[in-house]
Amino acid sequence: MTLNNDNIKETINSAKSLLAKEKNISPALRSVIQLLLTFMQAMLERISLNCKNSSKPPSSDPNRIKSTQKNTTKKKPGGQTGRTGKQLKPVSNPDKIKWIKLDRRTLPKGDYAESGFETRQVIDFEVSIFVTEYRAQVLVKSDGKRYVAPFPKYVKRPIQYGSKAKASAVYLSQFQLMPYGRIVDYFSEHMGLNVSQGSLFNFNKEAYIALERFETIAKRKLTESACVHADETGINIKGKQVWLHTACNDKWTHFYPHARRGSNAMDEIGVVPKVTGVLCHDHWKPYYKYACKHALCNAHHLRELEWAATEDQQSWALDMKKFLSRLNEKVAEAGGKLNEKQQAQCRKSYKTLIKKAQVECPPPDRPDKTNKQGRPKKSKSRNLLERFIHFENDVLRFTEDENVPFTNNQGENDLRMTKVQQKISGCFRSEEGAYIFCRIRAYLITCRKHDIGTTEALAILFNGKLPNFVTE
Repeated sequence: MTLNNDNIKETINSAKSLLAKEKNISPALRSVIQLLLTFMQAMLERISLNCKNSSKPPSSDPNRIKSTQKNTTKKKPGGQTGRTGKQLKPVSNPDKIKWIKLDRRTLPKGDYAESGFETRQVIDFEVSIFVTEYRAQVLVKSDGKRYVAPFPKYVKRPIQYGSKAKASAVYLSQFQLMPYGRIVDYFSEHMGLNVSQGSLFNFNKEAYIALERFETIAKRKLTESACVHADETGINIKGKQVWLHTACNDKWTHFYPHARRGSNAMDEIGVVPKVTGVLCHDHWKPYYKYACKHALCNAHHLRELEWAATEDQQSWALDMKKFLSRLNEKVAEAGGKLNEKQQAQCRKSYKTLIKKAQVECPPPDRPDKTNKQGRPKKSKSRNLLERFIHFENDVLRFTEDENVPFTNNQGENDLRMTKVQQKISGCFRSEEGAYIFCRIRAYLITCRKHDIGTTEALAILFNGKLPNFVTE
């Protein structure tokens, strides 16, 4: 017999039924058997989770079925008509010209005359150290007093690294997530510049300090925006788990590491409690402490509905999943928001599905024993259904507010590279390093959202300024 989840579930349920009917088992043995059955059921639920029916990332699901993309548009592979292509283009003023002469000894005998030339260009780059020496004029008065021309503000030492070197180091460290040791090797072997790991840390710390004003402005912009995405994920600092909180939208990003995950942390960070628009999240209960409007992530709902449909055999879950997916397409076709008539029809269909689900997945019966403490345990599917019942407005917020998307993917996307950093480096070696990473990373992500490249953003920063979109 081939074992699958359904076979095991049936066996466990059958064993529970037989155990309930059996009267000649000692209380001790009954307790042991019930414990084993409960453990088996918990393990079954755990191994049945995958990246399609839970929040597990695909990287932790090695047995997932990798679907191949199908060409449903019937378009030929490659660039399509009307696209903006990127290709190498010849330049009119090359930096270097190499003439290639014909070897006349290889030509047939005869008279030849010059007839121009054909060209081919090779585009490459050279990396070299460029040293600028500042020479401040010194004047000596007749009485012997010396006067020295002032150096620029950013030239503070007899010898120091320039803004481009600092920007490159911070870019490799905080955006490309390269460890300090590898950056030292890169500078030494490719640029001929011997930079210590201590200097790399100082460059990052200098950027962190310079971005204090940016962080203040980013927090204010987020609290004033129409929709804010909030999420949190675990990170490791010196072997201890802490929580990285993010608040973001399509223009701004803010990160902050905190020892706690709930409302105490969010109160201290000071973004989520001050949100005046809609707060989009994954139904983490502490978010509901705040009085703003809420929107729930329907990507989470689709995965949980998939689990309820396939593992718990709930037909209403499959219907709800199809309904939400079609509704998302309809909202996109309508330009981001349904009209009043469409919204009324949407609500009607939603309530019809809920009524059907109530019949199929009713609440658990009250225990016969009145002295039993606590509420009766609800199934995972019932808890999900009650979320759809009690938070209808938050589930469907995306249909009536064009600023609210179908999912909370913006928050998850902004956090994603932090998980990559943890996989590369394992942890942050200090709390200060975590704070530095979060502020610089938030700045670079925000700049990219405003179409400013990371190299340009860091060059502006190390020249003592902030981009115009921050200061305007």
